[in-house]
Amino acid sequence: MPPEKPGTTRRTVIKGLAFGAAACAVGPTAAGAEPAPTRRLRRVGAEAAGIEPTAVLAFIEAVERSVGGLHGFMLLRHGQVAAEGWWDPYAPAYPHMLFSLSKSFTSTAVGLAVAEGRLTVDDPVLAFFPAEAPAERSEHLRAMRVRHLLSMSTGHEKDATGSTVSAPDGDWARSFLALPVEREPGSLFVYNSAATYMLSAIVQRVTGQSVLAYLTPRLFAPLGVAGATWESCPRGVNTGGWGLSITTEAIARFGQLYLQRGRWEGKQLVPESWIEEATAKHIANGTGDASDWTQGYGYQFWRCRHGGYRGDGAFGQYCVVMPAQDAVLAITSGVADMQAVLNATWDHLLPAMRPGRVSDPRGASALKARLASLSVAAPDGARTSATAADVSGATYRFDANEEKIEGVTLTFEDGRSRVTLRDARGDHAVEAPHGSWAKATATDAPGEPPTRVAARGAWSGGDTYTLTVCFLETPFVETTRFAFAGDRLTMTRRTNVGFGPTERPTLVGYRA
Repeated sequence: MPPEKPGTTRRTVIKGLAFGAAACAVGPTAAGAEPAPTRRLRRVGAEAAGIEPTAVLAFIEAVERSVGGLHGFMLLRHGQVAAEGWWDPYAPAYPHMLFSLSKSFTSTAVGLAVAEGRLTVDDPVLAFFPAEAPAERSEHLRAMRVRHLLSMSTGHEKDATGSTVSAPDGDWARSFLALPVEREPGSLFVYNSAATYMLSAIVQRVTGQSVLAYLTPRLFAPLGVAGATWESCPRGVNTGGWGLSITTEAIARFGQLYLQRGRWEGKQLVPESWIEEATAKHIANGTGDASDWTQGYGYQFWRCRHGGYRGDGAFGQYCVVMPAQDAVLAITSGVADMQAVLNATWDHLLPAMRPGRVSDPRGASALKARLASLSVAAPDGARTSATAADVSGATYRFDANEEKIEGVTLTFEDGRSRVTLRDARGDHAVEAPHGSWAKATATDAPGEPPTRVAARGAWSGGDTYTLTVCFLETPFVETTRFAFAGDRLTMTRRTNVGFGPTERPTLVGYRA
């Protein structure tokens, strides 16, 4: 399994928008420049790309068996789209939280700044933060270089992120530099999202721009990527190690750029030397041939089995580059077992990539039908129930609870529900039909950005109504069950993935 992605626990907190939403600890910033005209990725299909269609089917089935579904994927071969699909209600246009896949983009910003002569990887970290440096500077802190931040080998014996981001004054750089550095930098690998934050802070120091603003004209716009957003710390520095949101296709384009060694549509966007350096193994991170988290670490890229490399983020955000096969796999998802997805890639996709075109019309037809029918698992059950008329419009009050949920009202009409949850911030409503996903935007609290959601419901028993809500720009899917018994309502909730418990506290309410 991959290491815990530190920092992302502060990026996403499940709390009460309808029945749980991904809420930002600090607001995202958006890219301002429009993307340059760029050619649409050519769609050729698996056969023309030299990939057996039945292998793509097997990959999808293996993932669904082992971890549930993905949210979206795009498989490129020879720079062309061999297969792509999104699990309804997710869609190609929706950006998705990348979590630690953001790190590979921060690394790219560092590489571009190096190419422009603004810094080197051998510069001391302290050189960029004279005002934030502690009065007492240990030998190990003075020895820490930019390349140690890049390779997660800062000399800290444990992840520094929690201590860094909890700085009372919001000065994360000062907090990072004040931590003890127990070991010689470069001597051991410790996954450390705070190190990536420091890279983001360094880029902002030497360019005068956030990483997002710096990358927009140099990377995102030439790749045709619009609408990128990135979280910032309280001092206005992009978080670096997490917080970037872009679409699945944007991830695929980024991977294809790296596969093409930094060249895109006739222009060298990223120096080839940086591509080679960033994706090479710089430090060992474990032993064993069965895990893709023990193959070595580069500059914010993981080495993979089978000669590939990748950026990845919590709950299944992947940019997998397979140079020997001339292929890229981009995935957005909400899965608990990230290794299982990579296992399915190596077991099914890798051996099915051929030197030339393959011919399997029946397999291609089956794959096309499967890709068109992808969907997140929805609640099973009936359109309505005898209980619906009795409880419709009634409000159920909860005793005081740690989530500060005061009550809930469910209204049922024409095979649809409207569920309104009340907490200290006000009412949060979601509508859900039976048999299809209803998409909407909702706001968690005044002043916060709207969240795209999709909901669907069903009576899973005569007295039990089940509601599923997908938060479409996040990995999170929440399922809530309302069990009615006379004047009593029992509400149970769970999320598909989480950094802590995925089962929420059971609440019992009574009809007002």
